Amino acid sequence: MTEALRSTSDLTARLAQLTLYRWWRRSVVGRVDHQAVVARIVEDSGWSARFAFMTMMSAGIAVLGLLLSSPAVVIGAMLISPLMSPILGFGFSLALFDFAELRRSLKALAIGAGAAVAFTALIVLVSPLQAPTSEIVARTRPNLFDLAVALFAALAGTFAIIRGRGETIVGVAIATALMPPLAVVGYGVATRNVPVGAGAFALFVTNFITIALSATAMARFYGFGHHLSRRQSWAQTLVLILVFVAMAVPLGISLNRIGREALAVSQTRALLNERFGDNARVTQLDLDFAAAPLLVRAVVITPRGSMQKTPALQAALQEKLGRPIRLNLDQILLEAGAGALEAQREELRQAGDMAGQEAQRMTALSKMIALVTGVSADDVTIDRDHRRATAAAAALPGATVATYRTLEARAAAETEGWSVVIVPPQMPLPEIAFADNVDTLDAAAQAAVLTSAWAARRWNMAALGVPGLPSGTPPDRPNLSQRRALAIAAVLKAKNLAAVAAPPAGQRFSLLTGVSVPAP
Repeated sequence: MTEALRSTSDLTARLAQLTLYRWWRRSVVGRVDHQAVVARIVEDSGWSARFAFMTMMSAGIAVLGLLLSSPAVVIGAMLISPLMSPILGFGFSLALFDFAELRRSLKALAIGAGAAVAFTALIVLVSPLQAPTSEIVARTRPNLFDLAVALFAALAGTFAIIRGRGETIVGVAIATALMPPLAVVGYGVATRNVPVGAGAFALFVTNFITIALSATAMARFYGFGHHLSRRQSWAQTLVLILVFVAMAVPLGISLNRIGREALAVSQTRALLNERFGDNARVTQLDLDFAAAPLLVRAVVITPRGSMQKTPALQAALQEKLGRPIRLNLDQILLEAGAGALEAQREELRQAGDMAGQEAQRMTALSKMIALVTGVSADDVTIDRDHRRATAAAAALPGATVATYRTLEARAAAETEGWSVVIVPPQMPLPEIAFADNVDTLDAAAQAAVLTSAWAARRWNMAALGVPGLPSGTPPDRPNLSQRRALAIAAVLKAKNLAAVAAPPAGQRFSLLTGVSVPAP
């Protein structure tokens, strides 16, 4: 009796599965023209002259929008970006186990991505605007939400491709934002900002893999690759799950870190508002999470009677946040009886005074740097956001590279809170002298190498030629000249500069740039 019931139950389950399978084949798979969809995807997923042109134009628009911090321009770059096509081709090729199409799509994507990074890096190098904007910074910290956005957008885009709803792709292109991260990678390469470039590349890889695997899942749901064996289907499913989990873990950690930082800012503001009362106003609040201990900067406009002691507030914040902090607090005091309206007026007055004082400081800074570099004040570039002043120095009579380095150091010492960058004119680098039969750098020689490294940085060079430096692996028993060259190369490496072999220059070593600087 029990076995009969069990058999009846198994038969019912099989019939239900068969009914569901028939409905899926008829209502889902049967309404799709599989050959037409595959032909359309294959047509658009390969490398072509049109693909190359549109990729370059999209990359150029994206990097200009990022440098100008213009969301509208960045959105325009997303709309014309053709990168979605090879990624969808890659996803469908996984669903069909079509390795020829997979290689073709990956080739187009790799060449397109490389061209986009190179083109954007070139634009950044020739651009006078190189400061990281909010649009750039926003694409350097991928998190779990970015994966979710890419997942939902990819499912919608694949559905649109399969069911012929092409107008949906416009929204998908904006949501997935494939080109802006590549433009930020190019920015990171051009400015040698590794954290920015690495973060943007991680965001691009997240979007790329999520879109491709989502396309694979949707393609299988609509019957693409139905001829595959059960083993191949299970392999696809396992790969999809493992990859999504592998991406979700680090992105989830990143999201958790961002959430904890936002909570810390909220808790800090709430504590300051609670301690100072309703008549006070927290006008500035900044938490530097990279500092150790955590650095909290705050400006509070408060009635004199509500004035707080900084050590007591710092202790309260440490207890609230559960970590060591250092509090930099500026309190602007109002007269007794002042209320919220007076605090707001004081905030506006303070903002006006600070703006005027800041303008005066920048004017004085420009004149001072112009004086030491021999150029006009209009030729000094002032970056307010990053408090950096840059000037390309004129050729001063009798000045050497060391002279310009000394001028930069003196100017920086006189401008507290600002970084000064003086770019020397192209000229020979200092010679590095060694005493007889000595292969170590004395103080004078080391200073000459450091000066050369400084000049190379100002000239945006990544390598210096060292006469006598052996090519390839250093010999087991280098001669005196080679030992000296290796000593110089070690100092350059410590300054993140590459050393390459250059023609020998005798007893005195002259570093060569290999660009437009003649060898002494």
